[in-house]
Amino acid sequence: MRKALKILGILVALILIFITGAAVYIKGFLPDVGPAPDLKVEATPEKVERGRYLAHHVMICVDCHSIRDFNYFAGPVDMNTLGRGGDIFDEKAGFPGKIVAANITPTGIGDWTDGELFRAITTGVRKNGKPIFPVMPYHNYGKADPEDVEAVIAYIRTLPPLGEKTAESSYDFPMNFIVNTIPEKATPGKRPSPSDRLAYGKYLLTTASCGDCHTPFNEGTYDTSKWLAGGREFLMPGGKLTSANITPDKETGIGNLTVDDFLERFRAYRDSSYAHRKIDFMKDFATVMPWSNYAGMTDEDLSAIYEYLRTVPAVKHQINKFEPRK
Repeated sequence: MRKALKILGILVALILIFITGAAVYIKGFLPDVGPAPDLKVEATPEKVERGRYLAHHVMICVDCHSIRDFNYFAGPVDMNTLGRGGDIFDEKAGFPGKIVAANITPTGIGDWTDGELFRAITTGVRKNGKPIFPVMPYHNYGKADPEDVEAVIAYIRTLPPLGEKTAESSYDFPMNFIVNTIPEKATPGKRPSPSDRLAYGKYLLTTASCGDCHTPFNEGTYDTSKWLAGGREFLMPGGKLTSANITPDKETGIGNLTVDDFLERFRAYRDSSYAHRKIDFMKDFATVMPWSNYAGMTDEDLSAIYEYLRTVPAVKHQINKFEPRK
């Protein structure tokens, strides 16, 4: 009996040593994506303008790194807060802690090098080596053409200083350990020619992170069998929002939409009187879909996304878009 208890004690001690060692490694040595590149972005007018387009209408950096006014449908960005950060993703919205979008004006990143910004955007690792929670889709940005990432850096360098440095994000257990394991090295691609419609559409859809919201997501995992078939849930003050099925299924997706139908869904939000209509966020149908931002994409780019979407597997998945709170 004593021998058995001694063996059990040794096993428990070994397990505790292993757990302690793993915790020390995760907290002390991860994330490990390598050093920030030695990079200096040449901010030509063309590069800044390209970055503006991407930051506002494709990668939509300004969506989270500014304040959105949800007194209006789809929460358009308050342009007076451009880049100052402060958007919060917390337990009320289903997140494991309090994730705070950083200030990306000179107030927040004025002492960052271009290489440190590049690493943060493409791998999810800050200047200080700490991880960024993947509500920022750096896993998609890391697949983008480095020239597009550099263009975004050139643009955000033009933002005027605003506000204050935001508070650091905090995480519930065990996410405070898991988050260190999520960042990974970038796998950069090359932006296809717009004439290669399907490849170009796929590139835009990936860079715009459409799949992140339009794929079911539960307990930290995407259901890849329903990729782009909708079903991701978002807790809103007025109820539960569920993302739409954007596969080409004719009954439950967008299979019956022509390219003109698809474009009109976005063009409508180029009209500020329609896009910025007031709602009661606490009870009316509301959405996190940043229609006003994506509406700024060119018809050529939007139609390329449509053409690519027509080629993905059609998935029958009926969605109930909104359930009001009872």
